[in-house]
Amino acid sequence: MKISVITVAYNSAATIADTLRTVEMQAYQNFEHLIIDGKSKDSTSEVVEANSHTRLIFISESDNGIYDAMNKGIFLATGDVIGFLHSDDLYASKEVLSKVAKAFEDPDVYAVYGDLEYVSKYDTCKVIRQWKSKSFDQHDLSWGWMPAHPTLYVRREWYVRIGGFNMGYKISADYLSILQLFTLSGFKSVHIPEVLVTMRLGGASNKSFQAVVCKTKEDWQALRSCGFSVIRAGCAIAWKNLSKVRQFF
Repeated sequence: MKISVITVAYNSAATIADTLRTVEMQAYQNFEHLIIDGKSKDSTSEVVEANSHTRLIFISESDNGIYDAMNKGIFLATGDVIGFLHSDDLYASKEVLSKVAKAFEDPDVYAVYGDLEYVSKYDTCKVIRQWKSKSFDQHDLSWGWMPAHPTLYVRREWYVRIGGFNMGYKISADYLSILQLFTLSGFKSVHIPEVLVTMRLGGASNKSFQAVVCKTKEDWQALRSCGFSVIRAGCAIAWKNLSKVRQFF
């Protein structure tokens, strides 16, 4: 099984070398690593070239934002399975892709995900939050449940089936894609109960009050577009936000 790891980057020179190394060191070697860069103005290109390897594909061109870049990665990918590891994220161990591939040995499994740690932007050994997931039950979507997207791997044909990420969203297109996939009848997934990815704090969805407001509006739009009633959508958003509190403890 071939795994496509997609990294979206823009002005990522300070962190992308760590991301590249954490992918290259994976024990599972049947993968390709696509770097989709938005024509960075810093030295991202030079850092990527200095850390290049035979399974790395580097594209640097202007785009229309993160979801446009992610869609480019999906349609350039040749792997059986697709996962996203952004340019300031790291794999938690050398065995992450091995465990993902093992779970996909069951042909009826369409998605695999694990747990996530948020770490300090300046000290990746300092854990700030922990996102512990669980085995999926469709009723959980009404309580705001979602897998941590940086840990999510999906068979490529399913991303193609939903048309990739909706460009009408600025922040929540990944949440919409999860709702689209996990509400499908028979969409079987597997939870790996351990940390797969560490993510530096400071992402687009929580960098400002305006971003939080935008995300809440888009989460509402995503839920309603997937058939959730006003009450179910409201409950999902409330619990989705409240569930983040326990990640600090």
